[in-house]
Amino acid sequence: MVDSIYRTRSLGVAAEGLPDQYADGKAARVWQLYIGDTRSRTAEYKTWLVGLLRDQRCQTVLDVACGTGVDSIMLVEEGFSVTSVDASDKMLKYALKERWNRRKEEPFDNWVIEEANWLTLAQDLQKPGDGFDAVICLGNSFAHLPDFKGDQSAHKQALKNIASMVRPGGILVVDHRNYDYILETGCAPPGKNIYYKSDLTKDITTSVLLVNNKPTMVTLDYTVQVPPEGNDGSPELSQFRLSYYPHRLEPFTELLKNALQGQCEHSVLGDFRPYKPGQEYEPCYFIHVVKKTG
Repeated sequence: MVDSIYRTRSLGVAAEGLPDQYADGKAARVWQLYIGDTRSRTAEYKTWLVGLLRDQRCQTVLDVACGTGVDSIMLVEEGFSVTSVDASDKMLKYALKERWNRRKEEPFDNWVIEEANWLTLAQDLQKPGDGFDAVICLGNSFAHLPDFKGDQSAHKQALKNIASMVRPGGILVVDHRNYDYILETGCAPPGKNIYYKSDLTKDITTSVLLVNNKPTMVTLDYTVQVPPEGNDGSPELSQFRLSYYPHRLEPFTELLKNALQGQCEHSVLGDFRPYKPGQEYEPCYFIHVVKKTG
């Protein structure tokens, strides 16, 4: 009903199940160009993530929102044993292409890539032994999952399934935008993107959808200058919309702890730095690091 008066996604995007917001293929290509390749990842992000995984003695890593595979490729190159899953086959084709192109390199030949849905993760992916050393869900990916019934049951089920993939003593790393700030001000916090440094001209417009006076969805309308596919032609402006559930920091922390039945050690970072509520600097992203203790 909402979609008839307010389009929540670009045309061609699936409306049922776990939504593939890149299902039209075009948005997947534009997103791949927008975020770039592994060289476009910020040095701060790469140093932080690789350092965290090594400090926690992680070797096996499950990337449950690999998208086009940028983070997974980075971790494979750093020597980790990576399994990558995503619900969007249009996004996965970029990861599969990279694996094929580098198949003569043993780490890439061993890279596991599967299509999987967070709501049926146990059926879609076989867990190795007690689980993975680390499970990551980064780049504001988890917020793509809507609140289908209005009770966050889908979020609870998805987080439970994702957490079940972590071995005892392993870590779960998941993030989301600073939706507290967005809901209070109507726009994203000022500052650079901590994950990638795109050189494409772009504009992002933020909208907040209320249902019964409750924030239910945040949409970001992207305008990206896309280079031509061939040698001929001129750049064109491409527009597409992605929608997110606005997870606030404290409620999402509780969802995470409940997914692990309280058997965990939890810490939160703001843009990769220790975060304290009420601090002057408003981070663009919150990153949760959860160690499974039971």
